[in-house]
Amino acid sequence: MVTTDVAGVRAPAWRGGFGRLWTAAVVSRFGDALRNAALPLLAVQLTDDPLVIASVTACGYLPWLLFGLVGGAVADRVDQRRAMWAVDTVRGALMVCFALAVGLGQASIGLLIALAFALTTLQTLFDNASTALLPSLVDREGLGSANARLMTGQQLAGGFLASPFVPLLLAVGAAMPFAADAATYLLAAALVASLRIQAPERERRPAGSTLRAEVAEGLRALWRDGALRPICVATLLCNIGMGALIATLVLHVTRWLHAGNAGFAAAMTAYSAGSLAGGVLAQRIARRIGRVRSLLLCGSVQTVSLVLIGTVRHLGALLVGMALLGLMNMVWNVNQVTLMQQRSPESMVGRISSAFRTASTSGAPLGALLGGVVAGAYGLNGPALFAAVLFALAVISLIPALKPNVSVVEPDDGATTAHVKP
Repeated sequence: MVTTDVAGVRAPAWRGGFGRLWTAAVVSRFGDALRNAALPLLAVQLTDDPLVIASVTACGYLPWLLFGLVGGAVADRVDQRRAMWAVDTVRGALMVCFALAVGLGQASIGLLIALAFALTTLQTLFDNASTALLPSLVDREGLGSANARLMTGQQLAGGFLASPFVPLLLAVGAAMPFAADAATYLLAAALVASLRIQAPERERRPAGSTLRAEVAEGLRALWRDGALRPICVATLLCNIGMGALIATLVLHVTRWLHAGNAGFAAAMTAYSAGSLAGGVLAQRIARRIGRVRSLLLCGSVQTVSLVLIGTVRHLGALLVGMALLGLMNMVWNVNQVTLMQQRSPESMVGRISSAFRTASTSGAPLGALLGGVVAGAYGLNGPALFAAVLFALAVISLIPALKPNVSVVEPDDGATTAHVKP
């Protein structure tokens, strides 16, 4: 592990493997953004049935609900580095085949649905393995800075840099965004494969241990941890709220505010800009007030932002609210992931990570459905106010994590106690 001292704070050095992991993550997110922008355009050329088009998006969520916890258990069993580059190699091969199908005019909605399902199924292993791998590259004191740099780089690549390339690639050919995505997967696989790290020693698993039992063990460890449990509950509530807002945001902007497509684009840009600022500020806020209090600050500011969005009928208010939402969302993500990595037993990081991600994924589609119901019953600004209520509940649910001593569960010895700066 290589870290440097920056202003008295442990930060990851770019050498020693972290730089290659960062580059792989950013390159891969760039390719994902190209694909995600091009897929809806291809889908509407193949069908005009809204339900069929929506099913493509739904298949991007379903594998997390089906396999997310299993992916975490597998990530704890295997060499995470090998799992990551193997998964990216397979995803790259799938995208090469899909790009060829598009180029030859053989694409279909069925193929799109199968692709979305396969890619996300593989992602359940990749994401949990990458979360578990980072502590092998960075000292625990430097995890916050490492997560901030990773998430900021991914936001920059996916939120800003990829957008101008999509029309340029589509002008060359409909298959080009997917071919570019395939190339980014293969490049990321090569970068991860080149990492030279020693796999952490793993305790011998009991004879007859099954994935089901190991998943259950991870869930119990998450539930018994006095800080991670309320953070997980709060994250779920926030994701339901954000799902409700994002699913209906286009209606909020174009019909309630009458700001048109330009207003919607401005709102998404404001959110992305806020996210980049949040990546810069996340560690500074955590150093000043602590990680759990950072989450409380995020939830409180986001609650006020959502009230602003839902009550002030002006584009300027929307842009300010979306920028604050993006900023605080990034601060939340950096500190939540860092707390989970620091508090989880090394042998269970993948399983606890998968529990977080599964909860997050289940919250988003549920929130989207509830957002549509609320918008129809109470008006197009209703989802923003509904989300504000959920964020306020999330803040309340975090209060138990502020105790100066909160339980930490180790895999073998039951509940122990550790002092954590709240």
